Amino acid sequence: MRSRYWSRGFAAVAALASLLFGQPRLAGAQGGEFGHAKIDIGIHRIDAEVAISLEERTRGLMQRTFMASGKGMLFVFPSDGSQCMWMKNTLIPLSVAFIDAKGKILNIEDMEPETEDTHCARSPARYALEMNMGWFAVRGIKPGMSVGGLERIGH
Repeated sequence: MRSRYWSRGFAAVAALASLLFGQPRLAGAQGGEFGHAKIDIGIHRIDAEVAISLEERTRGLMQRTFMASGKGMLFVFPSDGSQCMWMKNTLIPLSVAFIDAKGKILNIEDMEPETEDTHCARSPARYALEMNMGWFAVRGIKPGMSVGGLERIGH
């Protein structure tokens, strides 16, 4: 009798753990993979990899040789601040939009591959969104525009 109840209890705990931990996560994705989120700027939908932890933000898009159109990487910082990006070991040219906690684009900077030049937010930023170089300009996306979907992303 005792083992039957223990089995049921174990099965319940295992099922609960599967529900809690078996789903794709935004933060702390395992196995070197990043979580994903859908975000919007105007009519443009972006499938963004999400870098939340310090290790994820440090690794970013390093060593990548290609990024598909409409894909990007969203860096989530633990607090608003003077955020800066660089391109060490990053092989593809990128543009970065610095975004405040309310989702407003503060400034957009173009970044050349494999450089250590810093590109910084002009005001305190909570997020940085990296896309292929020129992606924002081609779509007429400018500072002051809003990014939707950020409220669904964990911190």
